[in-house]
Amino acid sequence: MNRLTVICLLMCFSTASYADHHGTDHQATANNTLTEQEQADGWELLFDGESLDQWRGYKMDDVPEGWVVQDQTITRLGQDGWIDLITREQFDDFELSLEWKISEGGNSGIFFNVTEDHDHPWDSGPEMQILDNPHHGDGHDPRTSAGANYALHAPASDATKPVGEFNLVRIIVKGNHVEHYLNGVKLLEYELGSDEWKALVADSKFNEMPAYGRSPTGHIALQDHGDLVTYRNIKIRRLDTAQTQPAATQGDD
Repeated sequence: MNRLTVICLLMCFSTASYADHHGTDHQATANNTLTEQEQADGWELLFDGESLDQWRGYKMDDVPEGWVVQDQTITRLGQDGWIDLITREQFDDFELSLEWKISEGGNSGIFFNVTEDHDHPWDSGPEMQILDNPHHGDGHDPRTSAGANYALHAPASDATKPVGEFNLVRIIVKGNHVEHYLNGVKLLEYELGSDEWKALVADSKFNEMPAYGRSPTGHIALQDHGDLVTYRNIKIRRLDTAQTQPAATQGDD
């Protein structure tokens, strides 16, 4: 066997090994799409990379200024406004998967079970915190760091990626049971309305918000905290017809 043949064999082996580990199905890695398996498992896209038709501003009919589609992401440009983006549809039991990328020192969040009976989404909806931990003051307290159930439950660890990279979120809400995952790491779980939850709420700013965490259904909201933040691969499946299995797809950075 000559040297050229050996080199060719090594190159072929390397290519085959990469395909075995990473797959060759383009759809599996294309942003803002669903694979055939995800469709079969009941996943639905909340953003197709082109339109904000499934979203609007909190207490608004339209998308507020500053929220745009940019490079196939939902992007908050960091302009004045401070109006959160919410889904037009409401959800109860669900599994949510999305990716976020925050600017240096940036802050945002994902709310669920949001109602529009109050001034802000956080008056009713619990929040999974989005944050640049090293460069924002909230990162110094685990209860307000990235992945936390904001101000109530701290994540088990800091699973964030550096600023400039996308982080994969998975939130499960089934009845009163809630779980947070970040980049494949389970961060925390809690029971809405449990004795522990009531005690934590009573000892927090939410004690002055009687509707906080009380609604069994509502909108999903993306927080406008005045900072540049981007979202993509936003997908959801309703758990009345699906099982709670891990999200199948993680996008590229």
